[in-house]
Amino acid sequence: MPLPPRAAPAVMIPLQPESPDDVLPFAEFAVRRRARRLWMGQSLRCDAAQIFAHLAGGGLRVAVGTGVSLMALRTPYDAALQARSLALVTGRPVVAGYGTATPAFVASLHGEPWASARTAAGEFLAAMRALLDGGEADGRGTYHRVRAALPPTGPHAVVEVGAGVLRPAMARTAAASADVAVSWLTPPDYVRDVLVPALTAGADLRTPRVATVVHVAVDRPGRDPARIADSVVAAHLGAGHYVDMLRRAGVPLRATDDPLVKAKQLVESGVFVFGDPPHIARELARYTSAGVDEIVLNTGGVLFTHGERESLADLEDVFTAVEELHG
Repeated sequence: MPLPPRAAPAVMIPLQPESPDDVLPFAEFAVRRRARRLWMGQSLRCDAAQIFAHLAGGGLRVAVGTGVSLMALRTPYDAALQARSLALVTGRPVVAGYGTATPAFVASLHGEPWASARTAAGEFLAAMRALLDGGEADGRGTYHRVRAALPPTGPHAVVEVGAGVLRPAMARTAAASADVAVSWLTPPDYVRDVLVPALTAGADLRTPRVATVVHVAVDRPGRDPARIADSVVAAHLGAGHYVDMLRRAGVPLRATDDPLVKAKQLVESGVFVFGDPPHIARELARYTSAGVDEIVLNTGGVLFTHGERESLADLEDVFTAVEELHG
């Protein structure tokens, strides 16, 4: 018997698609296995919101989330409009998750980086939340001066504002306006001991729930876990803020380490979860115990090294193992 949607894991589309056909197998899986939600990161090929709308138009209606889109690409008004439009078009709940991107990316679009990414994020999220709540953004920001309101509409599915969160300072900033803190590569003990307390400290009315993207791969003959992990997290492990977060979490990474060495450390520390399906299900349960409300499975490493069919097979086996663990 499948788990109810709220208890089931969510699924990450593990690629930047060039057409809706690229994501159909993952969307069909999410619908068939009653996944909690279908997530997609920032795509600079085919935008996530348009992909989700296309899927809904084709009959694949599922709760969706962006984890995360980049603030530098939109105004808070456009972000709120896109999110509400998705809720209206799909008829399903939406998490509109946004992150700050790298200073270099911000500078490439705006001429210079934000002097304070935390301030920019706080303003963006607050304006977006006010607009989605039916109010008017106050227009007093340093980076986002929005003084407007969205035209009213009829009833629609719930829209949650999400924020990309790795470290406690951003967690405190995001907690003032966000409904969901979206994290990548954050070990369960780090979520429990660092992020959740910071989210609680920064929250005005209620603490945001936590959605964590967890990279997984099933141990099968011929698979090299370090190579699988490297294929999907190499860019993250080359970014200073990820290395800093993981070192705070007790993973002994150095920015100068060889990429495969860093990937192997992720596997050995359990941040990249590799093993048989029952082992993976037990490791995922640690995230739930640590305060993670929504676990987002990413089998991108398997997709990049062994292909789509094996990536989907891993999702099938992990979903079944999670059902058996909780059944």
